[in-house]
Amino acid sequence: MVLLLYVDDIILTGSNSSLITSVISALTQEFDMKDLGQLTYFLGLQISYQSDGLFVSQTKYIKELLDKVDLQDSKPCPTPCLPYHRLLKDDGKPYSHPEQYRSIVGALQYLTFTRPDIAFSVNQACQFMHNPMESHVVAVKRILRYLKGTIDFGIWFKPGLLHLHAYSDADWAGDPNDRRSVSGFIVYLGSSPISWASKKQHTVSRSSTEAEYRALAIAAAELAWIRQLFCDLHVPLHVPPLIHCDNISAIAFSSNPVFHSRMKHLQIDYHFVRERVIRGDLHVQHVPSAEQFADILTKGLSIPLFQHHCSNLMLGSSKHEIEGACKTLHFKSPFFLVVWLCPNHYSSEGIWLCLLSFAQAL
Repeated sequence: MVLLLYVDDIILTGSNSSLITSVISALTQEFDMKDLGQLTYFLGLQISYQSDGLFVSQTKYIKELLDKVDLQDSKPCPTPCLPYHRLLKDDGKPYSHPEQYRSIVGALQYLTFTRPDIAFSVNQACQFMHNPMESHVVAVKRILRYLKGTIDFGIWFKPGLLHLHAYSDADWAGDPNDRRSVSGFIVYLGSSPISWASKKQHTVSRSSTEAEYRALAIAAAELAWIRQLFCDLHVPLHVPPLIHCDNISAIAFSSNPVFHSRMKHLQIDYHFVRERVIRGDLHVQHVPSAEQFADILTKGLSIPLFQHHCSNLMLGSSKHEIEGACKTLHFKSPFFLVVWLCPNHYSSEGIWLCLLSFAQAL
C-alpha cells in the first residue's frame, strides 16, 4: 500500500482493498476526515479514467488563470514561445506592475506539473521576477494564449513495462544575458513521463560537450533518486536505467577510462556518471537530434517540431473519446482519495508514482 500525504490531503492506493479500508477506518477515528471515494480531483489536478489508462490535466486551473488575467477571449498561439527566441535582461521599459508579473508567472510554474510543453518558456520568464520588462510581459501573454488554445491538454498515463529511461539535452551558452547553458531532461517509466525539468546551469560551460555532460549528470542524479524511491516502495526494477543523449562526445566521455586533462574541472560530474556506468547501474545511448525528446525543454522550437515532441511527451486531449460512451472498467487495485480539513493545497513531489501505480492496474 502507498500513502501520499500533502498537508491535509491524502491519496491511498494498493493491491489489498481490505487493508486500505482498515487504514481509512483507523484514520477517521483519530482525525476529522471524509472519504471522497475514487480519485477524480487532487490539488488542482483533474484525473479521468479512459479505456487504456489515466488522463491527468489542469483544465479548471487554466480557466481560472485566464479569467484572472482577462485573457479568456484571447487569440490562441501555436507555441508558447517563438522559435529560438531568448528574453533579454534590459529589453525595453520596466513593467509598471512587477507584483502582478510575479503572481502570474508563479501560477504558471504550478502548471508545469502537468504541462512540460511550457516548462522552458516558464523557466525563461522566471529569470526576471525581480525586474520584469514590458517585453517579458508580452512573452508571458504568449504562454497564456498558447494555454488558451490547448486548455484541454494533459498527460496520458498508460500501463506498460517497469523500465526507467530518460532523455537529456543542453543548449550550449543559450542564455544571451550570461551565456550559461540550459539543461533539460525528461524521465519515463515505460511510455509514461514521470519527471522533467528545464533549468539554467549554475556555471558557464566552455564547450558543448561540457554543457551536455553537465545535463547528463543532472539526469543521472534524477534517475538514481527515482530508482531508490522504487526500492523503498518494494518495486524492483530489473533493467538498469537508460539515458538517451545526442552528443557523441559526452557519451564517449561517460565510458572512456582515460580522464582527459582538459575536463578536470568536471571531475565530480564525471565520477558520478562514470561510476554508475561501470557498475552497470546506468546505460548511456546515442539518439539522433531529431528524436531528442528533451529538446523541447531547452529552447523554443518551430511549430512542426514542437508538436512532434508534444506527442512524444504523451501530451494531448481526452476529447477524442466519444461523448456519451458507456464503459465498464474493472480495476485490479482499488484507488481511494481521502481529503481532510480543507482542499486547495499545492501538490508534492511523488504523486506521479501513485498515479502510475494505479494506471499499471488498469
